[in-house]
Amino acid sequence: MELRHLRTFRVVARTLNFTHAAAELHYAQSSVTEQIQALEAELGSPLFDRATRKLTAAGERLVGYADQVLTLVEEAKAAVDEERGEPDGELTVGALETLCAHRIPGLFSAYRARWPRVRLSLKEGGRGELYRAVRASEVDVCFTFGDAPDDPAFASAPLGEEPLVVIVPPTHPLARNEGIRPDDLRGVGFLATPPGCGFREMLDRIDGPVVDTEVGSLAALARCVAAGMGCGIVPAVVDHPGAVAVPLAGETTTVTMTWRRRDEHKPGIAALLAYALSGTDTVTTPSKPLREAAG
Repeated sequence: MELRHLRTFRVVARTLNFTHAAAELHYAQSSVTEQIQALEAELGSPLFDRATRKLTAAGERLVGYADQVLTLVEEAKAAVDEERGEPDGELTVGALETLCAHRIPGLFSAYRARWPRVRLSLKEGGRGELYRAVRASEVDVCFTFGDAPDDPAFASAPLGEEPLVVIVPPTHPLARNEGIRPDDLRGVGFLATPPGCGFREMLDRIDGPVVDTEVGSLAALARCVAAGMGCGIVPAVVDHPGAVAVPLAGETTTVTMTWRRRDEHKPGIAALLAYALSGTDTVTTPSKPLREAAG
């Protein structure tokens, strides 16, 4: 049983779509099909029901074993890397769109300069999607706004606070304000991302705004605000062309880094966490256990 077949199977099992899996793995779709067929032939059982596009009972059982096998392989490689003292291999970082644009480039640049043998990969996604990817070992470390889930499998640490701003259309009365208090927003119409999104939580914790329009992304929200559809609350680093940003007094959101607790000893991950937690411009290896550093 080849490891690459198990890796491919795990992605197909998650996406339940051979085309999407091929794109994610950077394979031709025919290659994904051939690998799954080879795995099914070796196991003597179909893993996917092609008619319903669902896992068979055998496929459902294999998912857990595939995760265990691939996790052990990763841990074995990490142990060898730790003995050698020089991180290499792949490191996948996930982040919200805004953080990909404003936080991750500097982090990647510094990390690559210090550890050039590590192959970095960046995945953009929503907060829930990123946490699912961390849990499934598809992302090593993710960066989001707000608190991490209360999950014993996760470790997390705050990296700092981002001030919140109210973005308003240029002609809106609030555009003339130098600052806004939460009380100023009572009864004001707002655009928001769907419930469960970290950006929606920023708005929901403030008493007063009225959500009258939901949009799927911050980029869409900013464009709708600029078009005069309403106001929005976003971190100050969010791009908002055509809209006016007014500081929201006393309101911030936390930038949070989250990783799997069991993986923090891996050299590549440990080096990234140590740099991010240090708040310095250099990448170093941790001088104390990361669980202690994360508090």
